[in-house]
Amino acid sequence: MTQALADELTSLLSLERLEDNLFRGQSRDIGTRYVFGGQVLGQALAAAQQTVDPARIAHSLHGYFLRAGDIGAPIVYQVERLRDGRSFSTRRVLAIQHGQPILNGSISFQIEESGFEHQLSVPEVPGPNDLEPPAIISAEELAQLPEKLQRWLTRRGPFEFHPVYPRDELHPSKRPPYQQVWFRLGGRAPDDARLQRAMLAYASDFHLIGTATLPHGISYLSHEVQMASLDHALWFHRPFRVDEWLLYSCDSPSAQGARGLARGMIFAQDGRLVASTAQEGLLRVHTQG
Repeated sequence: MTQALADELTSLLSLERLEDNLFRGQSRDIGTRYVFGGQVLGQALAAAQQTVDPARIAHSLHGYFLRAGDIGAPIVYQVERLRDGRSFSTRRVLAIQHGQPILNGSISFQIEESGFEHQLSVPEVPGPNDLEPPAIISAEELAQLPEKLQRWLTRRGPFEFHPVYPRDELHPSKRPPYQQVWFRLGGRAPDDARLQRAMLAYASDFHLIGTATLPHGISYLSHEVQMASLDHALWFHRPFRVDEWLLYSCDSPSAQGARGLARGMIFAQDGRLVASTAQEGLLRVHTQG
């Protein structure tokens, strides 16, 4: 089952080429009402990578989520070749559904070069094999949730997650705005670095904005809370494999104006910092009455 889900993700990120700069992707129903933002990020990166010399590697991605995506319709990705310089290439990607843009992104690529090296140290936390997988919600509690949340919580995805500091999302307590989560693809990934970067873009949308909810005793399962990603940034630093354990270390420096900001660092198990992320999301609470 885990390899089948990993293969499904590979298929999801292998887009159909319609024209030189035009691609089409399908959507996976992960139990949410709308298309998962990480899917759109991963597919946008996959589309842009098909328009660049393979010797040029994606090093940064910046995207704005403009509209919610329709889970039942394909997404067309229009790539604009903004620049091909001696060392860098830049692409703009527009994800389109029903004639309307749902994501506007910019992706930069660079040839491999040597230079100065430094990084922050990996947090000292238990390893992934020393942690238990997240607790399963009981059938009694699950039955009390809205149907859309039941679908989300009972569907298995291609990635497995081991949180260092688990939290009961149904009864969230207030805690400082940081968390660490080990994650990896549940099956074997193809030996294709470009595909694995698209897979990491997909996974980077999990857990990030949720970090901004931690000090407030709310979660994505809270009935009165509306959460949505507004933008997303991802920087690739060093080689990695998504089918080996990676540590996602996230913090949230601020929440205000019905928005929350979260940052993340992704480390390989050997301590190398392989990627960094940032995201601002909508955090709106609807009061009764």
